[in-house]
Amino acid sequence: MRKHTEFHEFILLGIPQTEGLETVLFVIFSFAYLFTLLGNLLILTAIVSSSTLHTPMYFFLGRLSIFDTLFPSVTCPKMLYYLSGQSQALSYKGCAAQLFFYHFLGSSEGCLYSVMAYDRFVAICHPLRYMPIMRPGVCVSLVMAAWLAGCLHATILTSFTFRLTYCGSNRVEYFFCDIPAVLPLACTDSSLAQKVGSTNVGFLALMLWFSVCISYTRIGIAILRIRSAEGGKKAFSTCSAHLTAILCAYGPVIIIYLQPSPNPLLGAVVQILNNIVSPMLNSLIDSLRNREVKRSLRRVFYNAVFISLA
Repeated sequence: MRKHTEFHEFILLGIPQTEGLETVLFVIFSFAYLFTLLGNLLILTAIVSSSTLHTPMYFFLGRLSIFDTLFPSVTCPKMLYYLSGQSQALSYKGCAAQLFFYHFLGSSEGCLYSVMAYDRFVAICHPLRYMPIMRPGVCVSLVMAAWLAGCLHATILTSFTFRLTYCGSNRVEYFFCDIPAVLPLACTDSSLAQKVGSTNVGFLALMLWFSVCISYTRIGIAILRIRSAEGGKKAFSTCSAHLTAILCAYGPVIIIYLQPSPNPLLGAVVQILNNIVSPMLNSLIDSLRNREVKRSLRRVFYNAVFISLA
């Protein structure tokens, strides 16, 4: 990555049209961020501590909880820092790192959603072959592939964004360093970077969404063929939670990166939903509503209370 710049830091101006609301936003986002961290850490604790949850489905849910812990941590701590009245400055390297890890974790999580859809497809459509197909080596390989795809995607976007010359204004009219907010500050032609960003994000999102649709179409056909009402209801319940989480993840991507003309306020609201609210809801949608996870958490709490009293 070549660095051609006449300044060494960017100034994050924050969420558009929220002047004077810094204290209120700080309180709201602090609680949301802490709830996100707590919810996902509880899920990880439940999965790790219970041998009954050491299955492919919960293996992927555990990795999703890791993503949902790391993803908001890319932008939220810095946002809370300047909302509390501290410096809004972010170094040049810090801005590049923020953009890289945002797209790395976001795209890796999108790939993981596709992997989880495939896992549900195998579990419902091929139940007798589920464990041989989704054996531990395959599960680890799929997660590693998601990480590698996310890393490649983020590397391409970051290199095209920060190979440009940045001079003059260093004021980012946003609450974190993202491509639509940083590229307008470039002194050189940024049309190629914009095209690469839109094409890359759009292609990856559509490809992953297409793979999810294929899996869930096959799942839907299989559910309709299930004669047992209880079996169909259980299969639908398992998949509906995952599908809801996927819609919450892909909706913001489509609105932000594929809209014809950028709207800063709309983009900021959607990004906040994507960065903070969606990871917080995932812990409720995907796991904490699950009976096995709640049973495991109760055992963890009972053991902790018993040890403390002993």
